[in-house]
Amino acid sequence: MKKLTAILTIAIILLSTTQFSFAQDRDEKILLSGNLFSDSKLLLSTDDMNNSSIQLVQANKKSPFLAGLLSFAVPGAGEFYAESYLKAGIFLAIEAAVITTAIIYDNKGDDQTASFEKFANENWSVRRYAEWTLNNLSNLNGSLNASDYNVLNQNGTVNWVELNRLERDIGSGYSHSLAPYGDQQYYEMIGKYPQFSHGWSDANQADTDYHILSPYYLYYSGERGKANDFYNVASKAVIGIYVNHFLSILDAVWTTANYNKDLSVKFRLEQNNLVREIDFIPTMHVSYSF
Repeated sequence: MKKLTAILTIAIILLSTTQFSFAQDRDEKILLSGNLFSDSKLLLSTDDMNNSSIQLVQANKKSPFLAGLLSFAVPGAGEFYAESYLKAGIFLAIEAAVITTAIIYDNKGDDQTASFEKFANENWSVRRYAEWTLNNLSNLNGSLNASDYNVLNQNGTVNWVELNRLERDIGSGYSHSLAPYGDQQYYEMIGKYPQFSHGWSDANQADTDYHILSPYYLYYSGERGKANDFYNVASKAVIGIYVNHFLSILDAVWTTANYNKDLSVKFRLEQNNLVREIDFIPTMHVSYSF
C-alpha cells in the first residue's frame, strides 16, 4: 500500500460548502460546521483559543458491524452498503447459483428415488427371496433345517420376524437382516447386497449361488446410485451456501473498514497573528490510501 498525503490550504468560501455538524461541549472542544458565518461567530466568542481543541467531524462513515450483519442476512448486502458494488454482485450471484443448484439437484434426487422405488415395488419380492433362501438353505448353512423356521405364512405373506431370525442364523454370506418394507434401508439393501439378488423377478431360481446377480439387480443398483449422486451435489451446494455467507461477512467487515480508511480528511485552523487582529486560516489535510 502506498499512501499519498497532500496538504491543501483551502479558501474560506470552500469551507462553507463542507457538510459537517458543530457543537461546543463542556470539555472546550470546538466542532465547526463549515459555515463561514456561524463558525466566525463561534470562534470570536471563544475566550481562549490556545486551550481549545478545534475539530470537524467527518460524516458518512460506515459501520463494519452493520455490514457484517447485512451480509449474514444476504451475501453481498454488506459489500453494497460499503459501496463495493462489484463484490456485492459477485457474492449475490454465487448465492443465487448455489441455492438454485441445491434445489434443482435435491428435486432430481427425489424424482430418481421415486423412480427406483417404483421399479423395486414392481420387480422385487420378499416372498421370492425367502423361498430361494429356504430352498438353498443346505448350501448356505448345512446345519440349519427349513422346517425350524415359519417364514412363509399360509396366506402367502412372509413372517418378517422369522425371516430375520433365519438370516441371522445363516451367518456367513447373509450379513444383513432385511429392513421392514418401505424403509429407506429396505430399498438400499435389495440393490446393495448380493444375498437379496434372487428376490428380483428376472433372477434364475435354479441358481444355487447367491453371488450370481440378476440384470435387474445391477440396473437397480445403478439407478439408486444416480439418486445418491444427485443428493451429494445438493449437499455440497448447501455447504456452499454457508461458506458464501461466512466469506461475505468477513469481506463486508474488511471492505467497510477499508472504506473508512481510504479517505481520511482532517481539518484544522492555523492561527495567524497580525498587528491588530488574529486571522484563522482553515487548512485541510487529505490522506488517500490505494
